[in-house]
Amino acid sequence: MSIDNNHDIADTLTRVLDYIRWGATRFNAAELAFGHGSDNALDEAAHLVLDTLGLDPNLPDLYLAATLAPAERNAVIAVLERRIESRMPAAYLTQKTWFAGIEFFVDERVIVPRSPIAELIEAEFQPWLGHREPLSVLDLCTGSGAIAIACAMAFPEARVVATDASDDALAVAAINSDKHDIGPQVEYVRADLFDGLPAQRFDLIVTNPPYVTRDEWEGLAPEYKHEPGFAFHGDTDDLSLVSRLLFDAPDFLSDDGLLVLEVGYSAFALEQQYPDLPITWVDLQRGGLGVGVIEACDLAAWVKAQQVEI
Repeated sequence: MSIDNNHDIADTLTRVLDYIRWGATRFNAAELAFGHGSDNALDEAAHLVLDTLGLDPNLPDLYLAATLAPAERNAVIAVLERRIESRMPAAYLTQKTWFAGIEFFVDERVIVPRSPIAELIEAEFQPWLGHREPLSVLDLCTGSGAIAIACAMAFPEARVVATDASDDALAVAAINSDKHDIGPQVEYVRADLFDGLPAQRFDLIVTNPPYVTRDEWEGLAPEYKHEPGFAFHGDTDDLSLVSRLLFDAPDFLSDDGLLVLEVGYSAFALEQQYPDLPITWVDLQRGGLGVGVIEACDLAAWVKAQQVEI
């Protein structure tokens, strides 16, 4: 859009609500892809407009009718146009996203957290944990630290360990720990899955590992290419990382422990590869699929049976 057109827009549109509506219209016309904290153009535009104006995302509707100063109008137009021209997700433009109701810092060093595991954390993994109160939690492949920090808040008495193979990701996770004053409750460890993690047992292991093949990743919309590809595919073309995780997990789970695993649409491929895997797929109330839970004893017995067959 030309500078003259931008001036026309700034002269014509005056209210916060006007720019949210106009941004959504522009986003739809540009056929942008969503999925990094919002799933539609209107929410994406609202995120960018309100953040640019320094307003709370839960702003009362009354204030949406407020008139913007000329400088504010130009700033909002600029960020909306940048979203279209760069195809960069709004979360990276604002360096803010929300997971399990908690605000997190993100940049292009980490994938934008959007796992449906958030729903389970908010429910404190019920009914899957039952009477058990986890005193030790492992977040494998932590990325921004969102799962680890949300688990620490859900279980304030628990010791939480978060691992990642990326030093950049661990640096972002540390920023989020400082942001929420988590302190020593969460320990960060550089590890490739379990490789590099000192021997120990956990009551709860939660993991959203790379499970998208490189071919699938190449076919994703441009927005996803701003995220680190390794976080999607782990430099593999199959479910080998998930297989490694499943076979190694019994050595790190307590006898009464629980594994919570996300594999998204790869759940179908995982079932084909391991039809007798003792996994229960969670019926997610807020959408999404491919989140499963496995009891430690069931997983250990399954791994032992696989090794005998080999």
